[in-house]
Formats: sequence, structure tokens, C-alpha cells
Amino acid sequence: MPLTGRGRIVGYILLGLAVLCVVGPFLWILVNSLKHQIDIFTGAWRFTPTLANYSEVLFSRRSDFAGNVLNSAIVATASTALVLVVGTLAAYSLYRFEWARWISGAFLGWTLVFHMIPVLTLVGPWYIAFRQLGWYDTLGGLVLAHVTMNLPMTVWLMMAFFREIPPELDEAALIDGCRPLQVFRLIALPLAAPGLIAAGILAFIFSWNDFAIALNLTTRDTATVPVAIARFAQQYEVLHSQMAAAAVISTLPALLLMAFGQRFIIQGLTLGSVK
Repeated sequence: MPLTGRGRIVGYILLGLAVLCVVGPFLWILVNSLKHQIDIFTGAWRFTPTLANYSEVLFSRRSDFAGNVLNSAIVATASTALVLVVGTLAAYSLYRFEWARWISGAFLGWTLVFHMIPVLTLVGPWYIAFRQLGWYDTLGGLVLAHVTMNLPMTVWLMMAFFREIPPELDEAALIDGCRPLQVFRLIALPLAAPGLIAAGILAFIFSWNDFAIALNLTTRDTATVPVAIARFAQQYEVLHSQMAAAAVISTLPALLLMAFGQRFIIQGLTLGSVK
């Protein structure tokens, strides 16, 4: 049903408010990152833009932010790679192989329940376990925690993509002499490439933005970007301008990935809703 002129105006107003709610906070942080600290304190609207905050965050000897960015990149990349390997193989196995219905149902049900559990309830057990195993304050331990956190989402998302691949393609490949692993690698995996991209982008962003797990399982040398940003709020002083600059820098990887893979993410999240 087409909108009338008044309905269209109301729709545009609501859309504009929604965009303002999403973009407004980021623009506010961006503007503050270009201000001196005194301009933020006085609430000045007219100010001389400066890049000193970015220089202080990235190149100052007092700042470890460049190392924190490297830590986040290593953790997010490694955890995403492991999640894609394990989650894709698990999803393909559950959908294509003849597992008993109760086994596949129990596994998928458990992953769904685990994904619904608040992360903070898992941080305490992980902290104790990693201390005992010697993995506390290591990037490897943080990678393992992020893999555990993002694996259920990846399994469910990849199953949706594999479900859209006709099983006749696998059967034809097997008749032609392909082995099951070759069918997965040469037939199923290329057809599910959009799902891999969507799952990989989401897993990377969730790992990059994680704060609660990284705060409890890392210290200064292994801290990631969200933890480093929080540390600009010191005991007797809050470095608002530098915190804003660090926040802007931290959003760049997520913005670039979302710009690249937006259509794949939308396809993955809406797959199966419309036939």
C-alpha cells in the first residue's frame, strides 16, 4: 500500500531521527577528538581543530595504544579464522551427514542456550581456569574465549547457507568420483562463500569490540583496544579528547568491514525468511 504525502513526510522524519540517533553520537565523539581539552571543559562550539590528540594517542611514549591495536588485530583475526574453520565444518557435518536427530538437536540446542548466557557469568570460570592452566594474560587465552563466544552464531549462520544448497549437487559430485571432503571444498564451500564473509565479519567485529572478557583476562601488555580506551579515564583525571580520538580510531576497522560486507550480512541474517 503506497504512502500518502503526509505518511511519507512522517516516514522521512522518523527515518531522519533514527539516522540521527545512530550517527549523532559518533559525530559528537569525532568533534571532541578534534578539540583541545580546555574546549571540551568549556563546551565551546567554536574551536580550532587539532590532530594533536591522534598524535598523542598513536605516537606518544606515554601511550601504548598502538600496541593495543596490534593486540586486538591479532586476537580478532586469529579467533575469526578458528571460528570459521570449526563453525563451518560443524555446520556442514550437522546438515549433510546422517547424525541421529537427537544428537544434532541436542548440539544445536546447547549452542543456542550457551549463546544466550550472559558473558559476565562465564568470565569468572574462565579466569580461574586460565590462571590454573597458565593462559591468563595471554593473547592465546583471549582468542580461545572469543572463539567460544562467537562459535554458536557461526554454526547457526552457516547452517542457514548450507541449507540453501541443493543436496543434488553433492550427490552428483559423489557419483562423479569426488570424496566427501572434496565435495565440501569444491562444491559446498564456494557456494556458501557469502555466508563465510558474513560470519567472518560479525565474528571479527564482536571480537574487536569485546570489553568484558578482555578486561578480566588481560593486563596492560596484552590489553585490547576497548580496555585501552577505558584506561584514559584515570583516577584523578579523564582525558576526554584523547579518549575520543582513540574511540574514533577503534571504529575504523568495523566501519570498513561493514561497508565491504553489508549486503552479505543482510543476506545471512534474512536468509530463509522469504522463499
